[in-house]
Amino acid sequence: MLIRDWMTKNVLSVTPDTSMMKASKILKEHDISRLPVVDANNRVVGIVSDRDIKEASPSKATSLDVHELYYLLSEIKVKDIMTVDPVCAKPLDTVENAAVLMISKKIGGMPVVDDNNVLQGIITDSDIFEVLITITGVRYGGVQFAFELPNTPGTLKPIVDTLREHNARIISILTSMEGPEKNKESRVVNIRIMPMDRTAENKIIEELKARHKMLFWARDHVHTVS
Repeated sequence: MLIRDWMTKNVLSVTPDTSMMKASKILKEHDISRLPVVDANNRVVGIVSDRDIKEASPSKATSLDVHELYYLLSEIKVKDIMTVDPVCAKPLDTVENAAVLMISKKIGGMPVVDDNNVLQGIITDSDIFEVLITITGVRYGGVQFAFELPNTPGTLKPIVDTLREHNARIISILTSMEGPEKNKESRVVNIRIMPMDRTAENKIIEELKARHKMLFWARDHVHTVS
């Protein structure tokens, strides 16, 4: 999955000389958390977040009167509070690598730039969540199953064969090679099927539990298998 297919393309941005007040207004009006900062050629030179603005704003306990406070806020520029040379991504980077980078850097979003550092879009944790929702197929409903399988070739086929016997349509198959115990000898496989007649679904659930090491199944609620 490439960032270019999931990023926000018509991204709002500000310049270094934009006032902090204006940047704050843009963030609030559009319900966003960060703004790329660009120069006259639309090259990214920084990023400013709602946290930056909050930290730079005077405390509510300030002794300044309204006029002094307004003047102070209008004088503070984005260049005074922005993060310079922010972590950026490229359109052809993968979403997975972007997620790893965002976690390691403890950031909630990255400007997306071309080879000349010109702004192309922005990728945020909300976009990553949308990717997760899409690839799991959860919006289609149906039934999800989780199995613990040996980390060897061919172990998934019997499960798929069982689903095929019952004419089940698979929406997604996701494999996790890591978990709390990080057991390299096994893997967890999550499979979601399209909604079926409830009687047919129940029959599939019982056969899968009998034939394979099922960890849980979920329709509207999670049901663990002991």
